[in-house]
Amino acid sequence: MRLLLFVFAGVLASSAPVTFYKDALPVLQKNCQTCHRPGEAGPMSFLTYESTRPWAKSIKNALLTHKMPPWFADPHYGKFANDRSLSEADLNTLVAWVDAGAQAGDPKDAPKPVEWTEGWVIGKPDVVFQVPTPVEIPASGTIDYQYVIVPTGFREDRYVQLSEARPTDRVRTHHIIAFIRQPGSRWFKDAPVGVPFVPDQKGAVVPGEFLAGYAPGMVAQTLKPNQAKLVKAGSDIVFQLHYTANGKPGADQSRVGMIFSKEKPAERVITLASANAGFTIPAGDPNYRVDSKIKLQEESTLIALLPHMHLRGKSFEYRLTYPSGETETILSVPHYSFSWQLSYYLDQPKRLPAGTFVECTAYFDNSANNPANPDPAKEITFGEQSWDEMMIGFFDVAVPLDKTPADLLRPKRAAKESGAGQ
Repeated sequence: MRLLLFVFAGVLASSAPVTFYKDALPVLQKNCQTCHRPGEAGPMSFLTYESTRPWAKSIKNALLTHKMPPWFADPHYGKFANDRSLSEADLNTLVAWVDAGAQAGDPKDAPKPVEWTEGWVIGKPDVVFQVPTPVEIPASGTIDYQYVIVPTGFREDRYVQLSEARPTDRVRTHHIIAFIRQPGSRWFKDAPVGVPFVPDQKGAVVPGEFLAGYAPGMVAQTLKPNQAKLVKAGSDIVFQLHYTANGKPGADQSRVGMIFSKEKPAERVITLASANAGFTIPAGDPNYRVDSKIKLQEESTLIALLPHMHLRGKSFEYRLTYPSGETETILSVPHYSFSWQLSYYLDQPKRLPAGTFVECTAYFDNSANNPANPDPAKEITFGEQSWDEMMIGFFDVAVPLDKTPADLLRPKRAAKESGAGQ
């Protein structure tokens, strides 16, 4: 009799209605609210029942078609610490909530609200650098990349553990890159400070170091406590700003926030790229291949990957070829999305011996079957605008504090002869 009572109680418990406050909200907090809250990329807020309930059927559809959460890594290659894909249990919970009528339930069952910092994903920055005056965005036409130099005023070297770039005009901002221009650099040495300018072709070459970026779906840079980006005393922040006209004029005043390491880190993180700018994609080609590779001259530790293409991007793959000749695929993105510029942080950072090649292969769909293709009848080359193409395999490596980008990329003999350093 007692056994039957236990079984009956279990049946009742399993048939209890799935509710927002008890079941769905914890899943939304963990997986969705980073973007789906006021001021962030998600077009609707999932902070409250009232703001979430109207989207219940859309949530179910997005989950079952795997449109949300956005995550494009093939699970057969590599594991990633920031994997956004929902567990089967969490997915089933949200679908069951919708199927049960998207009921609210008892507010007393709700978990404690997450304390989000308004305007920032990384939390409250220690310092914020903003473009001094708004950049005017015309209603139409092709808009060249704008650059704005902002001095940091740092009197000592600073180590940045978290950084985040944000526009004030999300609608027209295609991307932001905040570069570090170290003291003594000749990059844009005669350019104005604090006002937007368009460089000539030669001046647009970027010798600055990548600090933080913004693009649709891009995640803020978050490093471990013993790792940081180095911003030397007297450095400037160089904002690279890319806008796309949408028929109405606008203005943007982009900014970058930084959170410093609490103590001097053990490693410096450097962003590099395995890229190819010399390709030509034939008109109408549905599956055009482009390859790239870069050799690392010093030992380092690989921590993150960020593939970048434009509207014709189809798939992207990263491989490592070690000095032994062994090759390893570390990331495969079989269905690339220009709308989501995702970073992939390795679950277990990977040691790269000196002499390792980071190789990338990208495929592009320049055919009429690609609904995002601006013009399938046009031959496409590398270019800055969204209707051009890019093939860049960004990646982050951690190195000892005394190492520089030049140490990693310049052959040792050349480095000794020229006194490499930055």
